[in-house]
Amino acid sequence: MKSKALLVCDLLDAAYGEVKWERHNPPLDELVLTILSQNTTAANCRAAFDRLRVKFPAWEQVARAGVSEIAEAIRPGGLAEIKAPRINAILEQLEALGSYDLSWLDKAPMDEARRYLENFHGVGKKTAACVLLFSLGKPVLPVDTHVYRVGWRVGLIPKVGADRSHELLAEQIPPERVYSFHINMVRHGREVCRARNPRHTDCVLYEVCDYVRGKD
Repeated sequence: MKSKALLVCDLLDAAYGEVKWERHNPPLDELVLTILSQNTTAANCRAAFDRLRVKFPAWEQVARAGVSEIAEAIRPGGLAEIKAPRINAILEQLEALGSYDLSWLDKAPMDEARRYLENFHGVGKKTAACVLLFSLGKPVLPVDTHVYRVGWRVGLIPKVGADRSHELLAEQIPPERVYSFHINMVRHGREVCRARNPRHTDCVLYEVCDYVRGKD
């Protein structure tokens, strides 16, 4: 009998299409982009990143610019006073290590790469997973607010918090389906299974959803 997780994968792929992995950005770019993406739109995140790189074309320049200059550059992304110190701290750590090149993570064992990224100030499981998945194509599932919400509503995970949910979902999703599952869960969470007023009548997961059963 097919597991609920695989059934959800199938239903999402049927509705939105199976998404094949394509390389997004170099690892350090992806790391900074993921930090900038927190609590903002994709457009604002991209605008902040582009402003940062136009003002400081090399990561060495960003590292030496200081928190206030970084904050000014990334202001379109929101929460600049929180995100700038995080970016600055990561770049200072890399400068101390002698290189801003994180491409070696592609050849490192996955657990080692994940631990390395999580050692940076302000980098948790989700941010590390985004770098590994989007930049390097590793089957590491980021659990953002949409994946978490859809996951517990459908019944794949209990309300256990983000860190534990990474472990629980990783046990259920086959490596070859992680990328498409993540992309489609995020889309489904944004468009249908919204935090407020979820669109039950448009939901392809309606028949397998614990949340709907609990409300009926």
